[in-house]
Amino acid sequence: MTSVPANEEKKTHCGLIAIVGKPNVGKSTLLNHLIGQKLSITSRKPQTTRHRLLGIKSTPTTQMIFVDTPGLHSGQNKAINRYMNKTVHSVVQDVDLILFMVDRMKWTEEDDLVLEQIKQSKTPALLLLNKIDQIQDKTILLPYIKELNALYPFKEIFPLSALKDHNIDALEASLEKYLPENDFFYPEEQLTDRNARFLAAEFIREKITRQIGDELPYEVTVEIEEFRYDDKVDSRNKRNLVHISALILVEKDGQKRIIIGDRGSRLKLIGSEARKDIESLLDSKVMLSLWVKVKSGWSDDERALKSLGYDDLS
Repeated sequence: MTSVPANEEKKTHCGLIAIVGKPNVGKSTLLNHLIGQKLSITSRKPQTTRHRLLGIKSTPTTQMIFVDTPGLHSGQNKAINRYMNKTVHSVVQDVDLILFMVDRMKWTEEDDLVLEQIKQSKTPALLLLNKIDQIQDKTILLPYIKELNALYPFKEIFPLSALKDHNIDALEASLEKYLPENDFFYPEEQLTDRNARFLAAEFIREKITRQIGDELPYEVTVEIEEFRYDDKVDSRNKRNLVHISALILVEKDGQKRIIIGDRGSRLKLIGSEARKDIESLLDSKVMLSLWVKVKSGWSDDERALKSLGYDDLS
């Protein structure tokens, strides 16, 4: 048996993997399953994801840096929509591999837009056929996969269900061979490039989106005004205390009333559900305070967007 010299370092692979697709196709759900922890917010409402977010998965030999992106969409021309589309375009140019997620048997014009971005980037791509748990007749899958394979020379095609965690392990096992030989970019224990302040704001926005549903358009965002660790410790479970104050911005008085609800009932529910997720993230007791403020036109104002953290606009 040939022995490996003691001083020979093991080879490691590391690279960026973009997860792209139209809105509400399951990209954030896939990221959370791959990482094994909730990082990216999810809901059934399209365009829930607005920011680029890195999810980092490290094994002894491989570091996979997944880039969750907003859904690429057409027909809307506000500054925030331009920001999200620009984010997708920028990401696919700068990664080592693209995971292109589509919704089972529902190819649309927005899928064509994403495919065009992939073609322009010339980056290797895998096609992920999501939500196959909703397909009753599985015999239609193979002919459809052949149709999709004719659209572009995808490296591989994976039928999967991000929500049901079906075939995710097979996908993950296949990724290493597409990543370059590299040292790790991040410490092995790091899970994301975003800080707790950013994630707290996103968790609050997720609960708003889930609570309000179709009652509220997309003109809502969350700004953290205070994020402070307390020197005191929660006496019941000995966890740290964290004080968070967040401002929910909307564009109209009517939207403010919808979020607050009857006698503040809806706002209290949003705060209660967001607090649970933030406590799980921080492993701390969280004191969360929420306010709602009208800021007319923020979603179509590039200067306002930059001040709210949408800082990739030029």
